[in-house]
Amino acid sequence: MFASRTAAKPHTQRWVYPLVYALLVIIFFLPPYAEKPYAPQETSNVIRELMVATSHPEPYTALAPLFHLATVALIALIAWRPARAGRTLAAYMGLNYLIIGWVQGQNVTETYGYVVHTGNVVACALLGVIWLVVALQNRLSISFAHLDWRHYALMPLALLAFWSPAAVIDGVVRPDFNPMLLLTSPTYGLSYCLTTPVFLFLLTIALPNVPPLAYRITAFNALLYGLINMTSFFDPAMWWMGVLHIPLLAMSIAALILVRHQSG
Repeated sequence: MFASRTAAKPHTQRWVYPLVYALLVIIFFLPPYAEKPYAPQETSNVIRELMVATSHPEPYTALAPLFHLATVALIALIAWRPARAGRTLAAYMGLNYLIIGWVQGQNVTETYGYVVHTGNVVACALLGVIWLVVALQNRLSISFAHLDWRHYALMPLALLAFWSPAAVIDGVVRPDFNPMLLLTSPTYGLSYCLTTPVFLFLLTIALPNVPPLAYRITAFNALLYGLINMTSFFDPAMWWMGVLHIPLLAMSIAALILVRHQSG
């Protein structure tokens, strides 16, 4: 896979990672809170209604171009001033995850009233705090000096997530390749699953100059959500959403392989 640019070694004991992964699994399966009681077998319906309610989260959709433009600005900063880019990227990731936890983690649904996706909120809060700490400690360094063909092979996945070319028509998620969505897509920057692939892509470029624990937590949590969203392929109305979650699944797998290869 990707060759390490330095002989970086993880600063965390290996036995810590299984414990952290187990904690992330527990968080992932935390039951959602709903204003109206629901049976355990209805959990997936509760989450689905919440996801529909937050797919175009008013009034936040008007802010969608800001997340696209901020990402472009970050990429420009990495290219022109890489020495300053690492801390900025980590801080941006931390703040973005906190925003996503609020915007995507709670809303009012038609059947269950006010719903909080507990696992999503806790996970996004955890990721937000982790990357803000990384920024404060200035422990992330990134540049484009060592890009190779393998990075370019992953780039289309990040671009697809950034674009998020979809439209909901009569309750069905359909492809929508309108180029304007490269700037206005309401899901990039406001949803966990379509924002994280871009972050993971940038972090793979930064390897090995990424805190291993923060990197692994981000990648493994993405793997959990990537796997569960593959079930969208079994719903004729949601198959395109399954396609749009391929970047999350593929990028998380690649990230976990990369960090393992880096640490030997």
